[in-house]
Formats: sequence, structure tokens, C-alpha cells
Amino acid sequence: MSKTKTKSKETDDPELIREWPLPVVATLGSGIRVKGILQEIRSRLPSPVRKSLDMQAGVLILVMPETSKTAFRATASAISSALDGIAKLPIIPREIEDILTITASERKRWLEDGRLPSAGTRTVRLQGRARKITFHVFDPRIVEDLLDRGAVDEWREEDAAAKAEIRRRAAYQAKLTRSLKKQKKSKQTEQTVGEAVPGLSGWDEFSSDGLLR
Repeated sequence: MSKTKTKSKETDDPELIREWPLPVVATLGSGIRVKGILQEIRSRLPSPVRKSLDMQAGVLILVMPETSKTAFRATASAISSALDGIAKLPIIPREIEDILTITASERKRWLEDGRLPSAGTRTVRLQGRARKITFHVFDPRIVEDLLDRGAVDEWREEDAAAKAEIRRRAAYQAKLTRSLKKQKKSKQTEQTVGEAVPGLSGWDEFSSDGLLR
């Protein structure tokens, strides 16, 4: 629900103010998501009035001089329209990391293995630069479901178990390799010793003479 009021200060001109509290279903409890919504709404407003919209404690606030009543009404109407369906606004990478409390590496890993489904990609031009970047975005309702059922904790346990299994196999393989090398070295040593002891010349004759009796 939005609120409209006129604010007067002793040293300032009267101001027109309107507020739009953002529902949790839209922000998913993320301050970064609130900032993202603010930027999205600002981008839909005419350039001269964009800075008139700000945020405070999860609430969007429009502040304009009392002399700008016509522009104020038009801007407030545009903001209200833009907020319709705002809960469906795709979630960008830095927002999902804040919502799910995950790292960028976890987001990338789970996106690659399919556990974190992508809702498509988005391409934007970096401010003040010619270069564009493309990144995956995510469906708010899917992210909300992942948050509600504690999927991140399950995934981390799965990853920990997988890493432990990889370490176990690596340790076994290393042990097997050392054992095979040891066996090979032992056979080589036996072969070398056998080759190093020549046959004794005249041994049969020496034995027949009974010198060993």
C-alpha cells in the first residue's frame, strides 16, 4: 500500500512524498534485491525525475517539490504501474547470492550441474563503457522454493560427500600406484641380482672330487 503526504520544513520548501512498501514476496528478504527493484523502477521513469525516487528500509520513496504536483502525480502513477507484477522480476546473480547466502563459485557450480535452474540470460551494457556482459537470471518463485526447503544446505552436504569420495578414490589410487611401483622395483632388483651372479667354472669337477665332504 502506498502513502502520499506533504512535508514542510522550516528551512525547506514544502515537499510531496509518496511511499511504496515492498512486500517480502518481491524482495525475498534481500536488501540487494530491494536496490535492484529501485534501479529497475528508476529505469522506467523519465530521466529528469529518476533521482526523485529513493529507498529507505525496504520502502520506495518519491519526493518532489510541492510546485511539481502534475509531474508528481504522473511519476507516482508510473511507479505504481511499474510495481505491478514486480515480484516476477527476474533475479540477477548478485541478488540470488544474497537471497540464498551463497558464494559466486557455488552459484556457478550449481548452475552448471543443473541444480540451480536458469530462467534465461540477460545482456546489459556496463555504465560508461562500450562492452556488454551477458549473465543468467533466475525465476523468483523457484528461488523462493529453494529458500523455503533449505536446498542450499542439501547441496552443500552433497558436495562435501562428493569431495570426500573423490579424496578417498585419489588416496586409494595413489596407494595402488605406490604398491605397483614397489612390486615392479622388487622384480627389477631380483632380476638384476640374478644376472649379477655368474655360473662357477669347474663346479661339477670340484664337487665330484669330494672336497665338500
